[in-house]
Order: sequence, then structure tokens, then C-alpha cells
Amino acid sequence: MNTEKISLKSIATGTFEETFIEEGFFVLTNKNEDDTVEILEREIDSSYIQFHFCTKGSAAFVFNQGTYTLNINEDTSLLLYNPQRDLPIHLEMKPHSWLVSLVISIKKFHGLFSEDANYVTFLTDDNRDKKYYKDGDVSPSMAVVLNQLMSFNLNSSIKQLYFKGKAYELLSLFFNRSEDADIEQCPFLVDEVNVAKLKKAKDIIIANMAEPPTLQELADEIGLSLKKLKEGFKQIYGDSVFSFLFDYKMEVARKLLESGDYNVNEVGLKVGYSTGSHFIAAFKKKFGTTPKKYVLGSS
Repeated sequence: MNTEKISLKSIATGTFEETFIEEGFFVLTNKNEDDTVEILEREIDSSYIQFHFCTKGSAAFVFNQGTYTLNINEDTSLLLYNPQRDLPIHLEMKPHSWLVSLVISIKKFHGLFSEDANYVTFLTDDNRDKKYYKDGDVSPSMAVVLNQLMSFNLNSSIKQLYFKGKAYELLSLFFNRSEDADIEQCPFLVDEVNVAKLKKAKDIIIANMAEPPTLQELADEIGLSLKKLKEGFKQIYGDSVFSFLFDYKMEVARKLLESGDYNVNEVGLKVGYSTGSHFIAAFKKKFGTTPKKYVLGSS
């Protein structure tokens, strides 16, 4: 814990420069070029993973009203994730310090590595509720990308596109490991048995999307408790079982409509809606338009 005391006269309020990458993903940057400590704050909820990179100077992340502090120094990184509570940023940027932060939702993060994210899970009793505060070194290749982000001076119209490319490059480098390294490719531990059971649950509801089993029936079939099914499915697929199924059904419906082989009622029946009005309402909720208007727009 950091007990260093700072004079109130040497503290100023700073702001992050925030760049939106896409839904569930954004980049924060800050250059404190002054002789004072800057305090920066940003609300971040528990569904996000934070990657922080210090390219110059140092900074301190303060939690629980100052009772706990994590320091980050020049050329080091810090990964923060806690599925049990929000982790708002309260950052003390030391004078003449630079920081780049990638903030990405767990749902999008899982999807980067694999459609099923088979190796990313929090399902064992020891690890399901585990928080991750992992520090590491910034490699030379990562330092190049970080400096490109901090020194962006191209046309502002391409900033989002440029940052998107660099943010994904940075994540790739962060998780890159030599082939013989005895290290997981990801900070989250493997539980192959439970992941296989949850993948089976996903396959079952997809195969039976028109008449899916109840959650309890599904839990019984894959051999997990109802609680572990609910928690585990959301951790791996980023959504509840039935929210995932709803999105899947609407995507199937969209493709069937685009094919032109079925009318609206036929599509609705194929994805599990006994009445056309219920299907139309569900489709409009997902895509903001009716199936008929969607077909007309597509053609």
C-alpha cells in the first residue's frame, strides 16, 4: 500500500482523452506534462477488463477510498479485472507521466480469441470469483505501438480507425508468447470439463431452438447445477442462456428471410414462434424494423 503523502498544492484534476473503438471497447490516454500530480477518474463497471500501460513516469491506482493502491511504473503494464465488483478508475498520475489504457468488455474479449472461448473461464470453485491484478513488462514491440498511440498526429477523421488497429495490435502483442513458453495464452485458468459442459448446453439450445428445454432441464442434461449453468454460461458467452438463444434465433430468422424461400409466418415457426405477431414483435425488438420491411429493404 502506498503511504506517500502529497501536498494539496501539488495536485490538479486531469482528464482522460477517450477514443471509442467499438461497442464494448474504448481507449483512454493521458499525458501529464506538468509538475503536479493529476487526479483522473472514470467509472468502469464489473463487466470490463482494464489493460493499463505506463510509457513514461509512473502512476498509482487507488481503490476503496484510498485503502489500497496499485502502482504502475514506466515500461510496465497492469491488467485489472474483478467480476464481483465495479472497478472505477481513480488514478494519481505523477508529474511528467504518460498512460495508455484499453478497456474492453468481457463479452468482446472472449470473442477475440475464439467463438466459444474454450480456454477462458472462471468456473472452478477456486477461480470463478477470482479477481485478477496482473502486472508485467512492456515489450519493445508493445512500446512502439504505445508511442504511436500517444503521438497520433494524423487527420482527426481517421483517428478512430487508427486507434482501432493499434488497440487490437497491442492486445495481440500483450498475449503473444513464445511457442515454448510454459505460460497460458490468457490470464484466465482452464476448466476443460465445465467448459465442455457449457458448450454442450449451447449446442442443445441451438439444436432445439424452436422448443428449448427449461434451464433446470438443461442443467440436468449437462450435469451442472442451475447456478453453475447460469453463471458459467454468462462468463463464457457473455449473456444469459435465453438472451443468447434470442440473439441466435433472430440471426437465423434474418438469414432465412434474406433467402427468400420462406414467408414471415414460416420463418417465425422455424425459430419457435407459434404466432406471427409474436415473431414480428421479437424481430422488431432485435433489429428495429419488421420482418416485411427488412425483406423489402434487403431486396
